[in-house]
Amino acid sequence: MKRRNFRQRVMLLLLVLVMVCGQTLSFADIELIKRSEADDRYKWDLTDIYATRADFDTDVNKLKNELLPQLKEFEGKLNSSEALIDLFALDEEASRILYDVYVYANLNLDLDQSKSESIEMSSIAGNIYNEYSAATSFVSPEILELDEETLRTIIADPRLAEQKVLLEGLLEEKAYILSKEEEQLLSLVSSLSDSPKSIFDKVTIADKDKIFIGDPNGNRVELTSGKFSEILEDPNRDYRARAAQARGMSSAGVNNTLTSIYETQLKTNTLFATARGFESGLEAALHSEDIPRSVYDNLIASVNGNLEYLHKYYDVRKEALGYENLYYHDAYVPLTADYKIELSYDEAADMIERALAPLGDKYVSDFREGIENNWVDVYEDDNKYTGGYQWGSYDTHPFILMNYSNNLDSALTLAHEMGHALNSKYSNEAQPYIMADYPIFTAEVASTVNELLVMDYLIKNADSDEEKMYLINKQIDNIRGTVYVQVMFSEFEEATHALVEAGQAISPETLNDMWLEIMGKYYGPSYTLLDYQKYGWSTIPHFYWNFYVYKYATSMSAAYSIVNRIKSGDEVAVADYLNFLAAGGSEDPITVLKMAGVDMNSSEPVDSILVYFGGLVDDLESMLDERESVDEDVADVAQTAQ
Repeated sequence: MKRRNFRQRVMLLLLVLVMVCGQTLSFADIELIKRSEADDRYKWDLTDIYATRADFDTDVNKLKNELLPQLKEFEGKLNSSEALIDLFALDEEASRILYDVYVYANLNLDLDQSKSESIEMSSIAGNIYNEYSAATSFVSPEILELDEETLRTIIADPRLAEQKVLLEGLLEEKAYILSKEEEQLLSLVSSLSDSPKSIFDKVTIADKDKIFIGDPNGNRVELTSGKFSEILEDPNRDYRARAAQARGMSSAGVNNTLTSIYETQLKTNTLFATARGFESGLEAALHSEDIPRSVYDNLIASVNGNLEYLHKYYDVRKEALGYENLYYHDAYVPLTADYKIELSYDEAADMIERALAPLGDKYVSDFREGIENNWVDVYEDDNKYTGGYQWGSYDTHPFILMNYSNNLDSALTLAHEMGHALNSKYSNEAQPYIMADYPIFTAEVASTVNELLVMDYLIKNADSDEEKMYLINKQIDNIRGTVYVQVMFSEFEEATHALVEAGQAISPETLNDMWLEIMGKYYGPSYTLLDYQKYGWSTIPHFYWNFYVYKYATSMSAAYSIVNRIKSGDEVAVADYLNFLAAGGSEDPITVLKMAGVDMNSSEPVDSILVYFGGLVDDLESMLDERESVDEDVADVAQTAQ
C-alpha cells in the first residue's frame, strides 16, 4: 500500500539542533506571549479537519466497522488487474480518512500533551492505524506470490498507472517481503514500535520538572526552549553558564530511564531490520527511501575529511572572545558587541516574504496564504510540544507548529517549516494521492532552500560591517548545526546501533562516554567539554526516527547547489525547482533531485558547502582582525592626542 510515516515531523529542538539566523533590522524589546494569550489568527483552527469530536468518532467508526472489514475481504483474491484496481480504490478511501484521523488526534495532543481527551484520541488513532496495518498486511506478500509474467502484465496495465511506482517498488523489495503469516505477525508487533518515542516524549516533556534559574537582575526565570535559546546569546557569561548547566543536568536524574528507552528503540530497529533480512538498521533505513549506501558513506567521509574547518572556527571564536577556555555556553554568543536582534512573528513573516522573491510571485503568494490562513500555531505554552514541524494530510492544508520566541532562530524556523508546507501543497496539488508523499531526503531540501535564501538576502542588505559580520557568524552557526552536528549525530546513531547488532550491552556510562568522545573529535582542541554534556545524546528526539538526521546534511548540501543555480541567473532554475517541489514520490529521491539540477551521486554538493563554510570562517577571521586593527589605530590616535 502507500508508504507513509504518520509521525513524520520536521523539528528543530533548540538545545541540540540548528542555531540559525535572521533579520538585519534591530527592534525594541518585544514581549514574549503565550499561546493562551494570543489572538486566534496565531493559532491552528483544527475544525478545518473535523468540526467536532463526534465527526472524528464517526470516521473512526467508519474505518473500524465498514472500510477495514471490506479491505480484509480482498485477501486471497489479488490475482488480476481488476482485483487490484478495486483494492486500491477502497484503500485510498480508507487511508485518506485514516490520515485525517491520525493527524487531527495528534495535532490536538501536541497543543497540550497533558489533556486527557487529546491523549485518548491519540490512542484511538494509533489503535485504528494498527488495525489498518493488520487488515492490509496480506497485500504485499500476496501480490509478490504472483508469477513474474502475471505481475508484469498487471504493472503494464494503464488503469494502474498511478500505482506503477508502488508495484515496481514491490518487485525491488521482493527479497525483504515475508510470508503472509510473518507479515501479519510483524504488523501486530509494530503496535509497540512507537512506544519508545511516546515514552521519551512523556519523560522529557509532560513529566519532566520545569527548570528555573535566577537572571542577572535577581528574577526567577523558567528555562523553556525559547528562553534557553535567548540566554545562549546573552552577553553575561555567568548567566549563560548557569543556564547551560541547569539545562544539561536536568537529564541527569533520568539518565537510566532514558538509556533504557533508547536501548529499546535500538533493539526495535534491529528486530525489524533483521526480520526482513537487512544486515543493519542503517541498511534498512536507507533502503526504505531508495538511498544508495554510497550517499551516506560519502557524506560521513567528506565531513570527517574536512573537520579542520570546524576546528578553525572554534579557534577563531575562542580568540575573538578572549577566553582561556571555550565552552558550550560560549558557542552561540554573538561576536559583535551589544548587537541584539529581536523581531515579532509578523515582522519575521514580512522579512521572509521579501527574501523569497527569487522563487517567483506564485511561491511568495502561497507563502502569504499560509501566514494569513491559520497554517501556523505560533506561540509556546504549558505542555505544548516543543520545537517546530510541518504536518498535515492530503486533504488538509499544511499545519505548522512553532514555539516562536521573537528571535532570529524562530524567524528561520518559520522559513524552514514554510518550505516544507509549500512542498506539501505543491505535491498534493500535482500528484495523485498514492504518489504525493515525499521522503525526508528531499523534504529537507525544500526547507533549507528557504533558509539559505533568507540568509543571502540578509547578508546582502547588511547596513554595516558589524552587521555583516554578525550575519556571517550566524550562517556559520547554521551550517555547523545542519551539516557538522547532524553528521556527528549520525555517527553516534550508527555506533550505538552497531553495539546492539553485535549483541553488546548498553549502559548509561557507555552512551555518555561515546557521546563525549565523538563530541571531542568533532569540536576539536579549542572547545572544552564539561561533564554535564555527556547527557546530551539523551535529549535528541530524532534518535527515535531510525537514521533521520543525516538527511539534514545531505539536504542542505543539495539546497546550497539549488540556491547557487537560482542566484546565477539560470533562466529555468526556478521552474525546475518548482517542478521538484511538485514531484512528490513520483520517482526515487536521487532522480527527483536531478529535476532541480542536483546530482547526489556526486560528492560535489557536500564538498561545495564545506568549502563555503571554510570560506565563511576565513571571512569572519579577516573581519575580526580588521576590527581589532581599527580599534588599535583609534587607541593610538587617542593616546597621541593626550
